[in-house]
Amino acid sequence: MNASTMARNAYGAAGQASRTPRSTEYALLAKVTARLKEADKRDPLAFPALAAAIEQNRKLWLRFAMDVADPDNGLPRDLRARIFYLYEIVQQHSGKVLARTADTDLLIDINTAVMRGLAGQRDAP
Repeated sequence: MNASTMARNAYGAAGQASRTPRSTEYALLAKVTARLKEADKRDPLAFPALAAAIEQNRKLWLRFAMDVADPDNGLPRDLRARIFYLYEIVQQHSGKVLARTADTDLLIDINTAVMRGLAGQRDAP
């Protein structure tokens, strides 16, 4: 292993160790949102890619729901309730996408809005 590779590995590990829960959530949402966008643009016959992206998004939102349902979660009660409500919408709409009665736009919009919140951005009035 050369010095460049060793440095990259060392700095990569340090970067991962310094990640906050908020930045980790943002990164996970960004990754799954990109998969949803890509799968939605594919050939309509490429349903497995769409189904895989939907499943990954559902699992992420299930994890969010489990976290906010924990009584020891430090987020304000109102915010926890809103996140849980978004989880329910994601689950319901995902079923519609898989049944081919809806598209992924709502899922992408929800994820993007949450990412903005995690980044501290607000929508313009």
